[in-house]
Amino acid sequence: MVKLTIVGRVEDGLPLAQDQTYVNQQDNASFLFYKQQAEFILKQISKDSLLYPKMTILIDHHSFHFLVEKKICYIALSESSYPRKLLFHYLQDLQKEFDNFDETTLIKTISKPYSFVRFGKTIGRIRKQYMDTRTQANLSKLNASRKQELDVVTEHLNDLIQRRQLSETSEMASLDPRMSVSTIWSSRCLQDIALKWTPVTIIILVILVLFKASLIMTDNYLISTMI
Repeated sequence: MVKLTIVGRVEDGLPLAQDQTYVNQQDNASFLFYKQQAEFILKQISKDSLLYPKMTILIDHHSFHFLVEKKICYIALSESSYPRKLLFHYLQDLQKEFDNFDETTLIKTISKPYSFVRFGKTIGRIRKQYMDTRTQANLSKLNASRKQELDVVTEHLNDLIQRRQLSETSEMASLDPRMSVSTIWSSRCLQDIALKWTPVTIIILVILVLFKASLIMTDNYLISTMI
């Protein structure tokens, strides 16, 4: 089932509305975690880090799905077992309803997150239609699109986070050349190499020192016997 829905503005990544059903779950740690991830995805879309108009992002046993239309992003979280085609039907229904709201000026001037409460109620109404995947209406939607390929890119959230971290590190390095040196030596690859080869290097150095010492002692012994 659909567990979380957020509608946001692509221009600045501001979340405009959420399903009002979840307002009472603000103290739920699990809900807050997924909500933060959804807001993170929205921010990445606003920064052009995600260039696709449709995308599925995997996270543990759940999936985020988003649709971008007319500079508005529709994001929903569902269990991984929920039919993806049906989920995008849900997002398209949200987009159509949002387009029906003649609130262009209001949408552009909203500055407080989740303050478009009126559409939040609309989200809840539409979400209820998609709770049960076995209803006749939902089965008809799945059957109608069964032969159609869903052109949606899939990525894991961890890959998205790592790419963002690399991008931020590169930006910092471009501002401060000293950062590029420290970044290289702090990379995970070199850390692994250091952990693997440092003990070996120390052992080799000790052997060389002992070998050198033995040669010196041998030379001194030969000299003393000759005298």
